Amino acid sequence: MNFDFSEEQKLLQETAREYLAEHSPLSACRAVLESGGSHDAELWKGAAEMGWLGAAVPEIYGGAGFGRLELSLLAMEVGRALAPIPFAPSVYLCTEAILEAGSDAQRDRWLPRLVSGEVIGSFGISEQVGRSGVAQLETRFEGGCVHGVKQPVPDVGVAGLLLAAVETGKGPGLALVELGGEGVVAENLESLDASRPLGRLTLKGAPAELLGGDGAGEAFLAHLLDRAAVLMAFEQVGGAERALEITREFTLGRFAFGRPIASFQALKHRMADIYAAIQLAASSAYYGAWALSTGDAELATAACGARVTASDAFDLATTEMIQMHGGVGYTWEYDCHLFYRRARGLGHALGSATEWREKLVQRLEGN
Repeated sequence: MNFDFSEEQKLLQETAREYLAEHSPLSACRAVLESGGSHDAELWKGAAEMGWLGAAVPEIYGGAGFGRLELSLLAMEVGRALAPIPFAPSVYLCTEAILEAGSDAQRDRWLPRLVSGEVIGSFGISEQVGRSGVAQLETRFEGGCVHGVKQPVPDVGVAGLLLAAVETGKGPGLALVELGGEGVVAENLESLDASRPLGRLTLKGAPAELLGGDGAGEAFLAHLLDRAAVLMAFEQVGGAERALEITREFTLGRFAFGRPIASFQALKHRMADIYAAIQLAASSAYYGAWALSTGDAELATAACGARVTASDAFDLATTEMIQMHGGVGYTWEYDCHLFYRRARGLGHALGSATEWREKLVQRLEGN
């Protein structure tokens, strides 16, 4: 039995890595961070032209017609490059939700525009910083309009479509809100990773429609977050691998007492710990990708494992990256802080690792 990726899948990943190496060096992430911009518009356009935004979308909607395994590999390369584009909220959440639960009219209207990059999707579940659940939703859907506040919401300055968790009167659901229209007030929020900006959306009777006509319900919302957790885990693994590679290269080129500091046992052990954490995260992410691509019921627990291990690995890799760079690791000129910012941002984008650990325990106890 072959558990490896196919030659076509490997070629897709290799092509993505080469493209991002040329068009999205770390200087591109730094440029967005330092300019206070929202994202790299040219890179976003390029990602659309390469077919990445619709990798798992059927060709009838303008997508590439691949599967979630291919999308997972693309996510890993986006994470490895620290690409300053709104890939996660638009592709993992908004596009996936419409593809899976949208009505025919919603798919026809939005998927081609999301796939082409014409419209950037965003996702709003939280209403208070630090609370990501739907147990007490205050945002409500009434009479074809949404009322409430969503924060933090990614890419509010450029997003054209919001997938919002709302109270429908029959329980939690999901609504599609076209941004830029009436009843929508957007504000920027300060965030640790300004290359992935966040904001607050105040919805005052903003016109909207429920996803699929009924909002899809709380069960689908949980399922959507599980799917996104697996894809984001690949992004985190890619970033962690790149952070370790840069750290290793730096320590091999830094000398003390006539020898590379990478040869000292203390640093060897620490890098071995990072490597082990990354391998555990990668294995968990691959398991999640299998469950996602096959529709297996184990996705619920596999997503939790992938989310927790990937968040921990990226956090460890970037923290140690700063430490092992020594004093310069804390400076603006070195790239360590770019990785640390991204690790922290992704680590809370779908709820913290602590929340996902609690989900895992609850789901295992429920089996």
